[in-house]
Amino acid sequence: MEAGASLLSALLCCSAAAGGLLLLLRWRGRPGPGLRRGPGPGAAGRLERAAARGREQTPDVEADHILSLSLAELSEKLRDGSLSPDCVFYAYLDKALQVTNEVNCVTDYLQESESQLQQMKRQEKKGLLYGVPVSIKDSINCQGHDSTLGLVKRLKKPAAEDSVVVQVLKRQGAIPFVKTNVPQSLLSYDCSNLIFGQTVNPLDHTKTPGGSSGGEGALISSGGSILGIGTDVGGSLRIPAAFCGICTLKSTGGRLSKKGVVASIPGQKSAVVGIGPMARDVDSLALCMRALLCEDMFHLDPTVPPVPFNEEVFSSSRPLRIGYYDSDSFTMPGPSMRRAVLETKQLLENAGHTLVPFKPSRIEHLVFDLSVRGLFADGCSTFLNHFKGEREDPNIKELLLLCKAPSWLRTLLSWIVKPIVPRLANAMRNMKERSVKELWKLHCEIEEYCQEFIAEWRKLDLDVVLGPVLGPAFPIGFPGKLSVAASYTILYNYLDFPAGVVPVTTVTEEDEEELKNHRGHYNDRLSVEGWGCPWQCSAWLCRGRRSCAFGS
Repeated sequence: MEAGASLLSALLCCSAAAGGLLLLLRWRGRPGPGLRRGPGPGAAGRLERAAARGREQTPDVEADHILSLSLAELSEKLRDGSLSPDCVFYAYLDKALQVTNEVNCVTDYLQESESQLQQMKRQEKKGLLYGVPVSIKDSINCQGHDSTLGLVKRLKKPAAEDSVVVQVLKRQGAIPFVKTNVPQSLLSYDCSNLIFGQTVNPLDHTKTPGGSSGGEGALISSGGSILGIGTDVGGSLRIPAAFCGICTLKSTGGRLSKKGVVASIPGQKSAVVGIGPMARDVDSLALCMRALLCEDMFHLDPTVPPVPFNEEVFSSSRPLRIGYYDSDSFTMPGPSMRRAVLETKQLLENAGHTLVPFKPSRIEHLVFDLSVRGLFADGCSTFLNHFKGEREDPNIKELLLLCKAPSWLRTLLSWIVKPIVPRLANAMRNMKERSVKELWKLHCEIEEYCQEFIAEWRKLDLDVVLGPVLGPAFPIGFPGKLSVAASYTILYNYLDFPAGVVPVTTVTEEDEEELKNHRGHYNDRLSVEGWGCPWQCSAWLCRGRRSCAFGS
């Protein structure tokens, strides 16, 4: 997303009074001709031809067996020579082509991956990810390829060099082979733009895979990639992982290099961007982090602390003291979200760990007084620069309406809707431009909030925290209308804590039935719409979808 601004997306057009005035701001430009769907014609052709070459060169490959292996198993077989890098590469290339034809998740084929494959086989040293195909989010630079952010103006502006994280992957023997789709500008947790079109959830094509790393989530969930790299500034790794039923880890902001990673709001420092892997299991995330946290990373970007992966902590079997919460008292969790946490709590207790209640404090303050003020401290100016001369994707128009409104109109609207939807009024009031003095004051408030959170953590002597993440998957286009539910993820960007997602259960019929009478904490229109209103509740439920819990 990045997903932090989705806090606002739901806050738009939620009141009839505000809706009438917001109509005055609607984009009046006539729609132009539709843009292409899927990879550009050149990239699509290269991908298809490469897959065809692979089928010719490796006719006897047991693709199903290769695709069934975990990353740890695949890596071991590649390193000991029992599997050929060619067979693995073309098996995943062919699968990625099949997947993107179904869900539209791949935006570019990195054709240099084939020459890298041949060069790698001649090297004596085999890195931790030797021969492993890796997918890369659109916004992460790969030399000679566009990082579009779903914006037409960024087409045909290829990156001059690989991002540091891509360079390190290559030095560890990995083969970046495709780039994946994102929402226009990244500031959304849907996954569509006017260049490549809409990516759909592989578990239900009427649902979104989440965003902004939605292309990665869809490709990995479908088996078209065994490992991917994405970014997160409010849930952009974690929401797609939750919606698609896979695993991810958002690292601490400075843990992995962000050199060569294109931001949704350049210069914004209040919500800390994290980079991280996405995969089908936790061991794969750990292997990727081992590979990335190496001397190459520390040398290529000296701002990254030279601290390698901590094997002792990861491998430890000592019982943990775990704080848990099933609601942040701001956004009411869906039934499956809450049940996922409570079932995980029970499993952890059965395994000998100690679980203690933990409650994140002042989430409303975090969402409105810190998050909205931080993301849009320039009055939305930097974000809106993306859209100068750019057609707007329909799924982001609600947010753009509010961002484009003059400050005086947002203030007026905030007074009008305050009696009806006070939280919407709060968001509008906090989107105004800040002076340098006000921004510094905001940074002090963020630091105070972090210290308050840490003090409670230490008071309870916790090792880790367990809580809900947004899920299950919403219908396509719905994230533009909802939701304050990003409160569950953006919290950890402002704290700059690592946070991950793991699938633990599936949605049940009982969850669906309970949702029919679901109401939010505030019982306002933001609480009701999407979570519990009778005409929406079943519309966004994804049968068989996985709910998730994360540890930070």
